[in-house]
Amino acid sequence: MPKDFLTLADWSAEGLLALLDRARELKQLRQQSKGHQTLPGRVLAMFFEKPSLRTHVTFEAGMTQLGGHAILLRPEQVGIGTRESPQDVANNLSCWVDGIVARTFSHALVEELARVARIPVINGLTDLLHPCQVMADLQTIAEKCALKDAVIAYLGDGNNMANSLILGAAVLGLELRLATPASHRPALRVRKQADELAAASGAKISWSEDPVEAVRGAGFIYTDTWASMGQEDERELRKKIFQAYQLNAKLLAQSDDAYAMHCLPAHRGEEITDEVLDGDRSLVLVQAENRLHAQKAVLERLLGAPR
Repeated sequence: MPKDFLTLADWSAEGLLALLDRARELKQLRQQSKGHQTLPGRVLAMFFEKPSLRTHVTFEAGMTQLGGHAILLRPEQVGIGTRESPQDVANNLSCWVDGIVARTFSHALVEELARVARIPVINGLTDLLHPCQVMADLQTIAEKCALKDAVIAYLGDGNNMANSLILGAAVLGLELRLATPASHRPALRVRKQADELAAASGAKISWSEDPVEAVRGAGFIYTDTWASMGQEDERELRKKIFQAYQLNAKLLAQSDDAYAMHCLPAHRGEEITDEVLDGDRSLVLVQAENRLHAQKAVLERLLGAPR
């Protein structure tokens, strides 16, 4: 089992499926108001360079529900790269806590923390990847159909969400159709890695510039913001580039039974309309809820393991 949870590509299909099975059990336990404090006395440090609602609350609430505790560390408080080197931060935290969640701009920084730390490091989001969100997404999809039968379409920017969905599909052997402008395809390094993984798993990963082609017959249609954190200055330009990829009622109608998905936060009226986001085919709030359960499964597996 990997020490860290930085990218889905580090995990086997069996490992990811075991996490999803446990996430399902943890959700049932919470719904039944049954205790499941499997991490008593464990402490999680949460280093966040970026604003957060879901990642912050679900990790802190998750640790509390598992019997542990979480500590929020702000960048101005820690000063990685100014007051402290990443190496010194990782070494010091390894003396005091049982795990680290890092939500950063640079993916290399999370990799460096994981390389040095003697404790597990979890990627809470970087500009390259968002694996915890995809675990919640896979749990959400699995509640509607067997994962092996799912046909997933992703529309819009080839950002960290697209990258992580590609890797999740490649490891698990899923069908994923991506529709992005040619100028905004997912990262080349991720696509190459996914191709290697898909060759072994049998995953069907395709790309098109045509959103209608991607969503026709799909069971799950996924989108994300067109301007991620740090790209706010490009927002007006990106609106023009991605307008044809908006997830609206007309596009949703291309697949009779498709569900709408979004990792949030959403810019209503841009990448997704209110009608779809709040409609009866939306799984968006289920995805948000499942962040709690999927991450608890990851925390249990990493922080509960003997070290």
